[in-house]
Amino acid sequence: MTPSLRSVKNKYLLLAGISLMISTTACSRKVTQSGKASFYADSFDGKRTASGETFRQYRLTAAHKTLPFGTKVKVMNTANGRTVKVRINDRGPFAPGRVIDLSRKAAAKLGMLKTGVATVEIKYKQPKK
Repeated sequence: MTPSLRSVKNKYLLLAGISLMISTTACSRKVTQSGKASFYADSFDGKRTASGETFRQYRLTAAHKTLPFGTKVKVMNTANGRTVKVRINDRGPFAPGRVIDLSRKAAAKLGMLKTGVATVEIKYKQPKK
């Protein structure tokens, strides 16, 4: 095989390998959801969540109506740009227009303790079916 033919063959194999890697690693798609967020009242601390865990105000957890338990979600307060990553471990919120209920620790990181409710954008990878 001539050197130029070998070079072309190597480039082709490299491109084929890169294409295969991209097509197999881009399986999950990022989803964005916007709406209002609130946080749990202190009276819920120590109670059972829908996942069976004990709720703790000072952990980075949240409630969502449909996401599977254990899903990691990035929440951004659109008013100030602050973000926090939380894990879904409960169901809710049940107030109209709300998309997520946060623990007190998560709400504090977003700077929403005084207002109680904030407009947020949540991002997560679409769960595998």
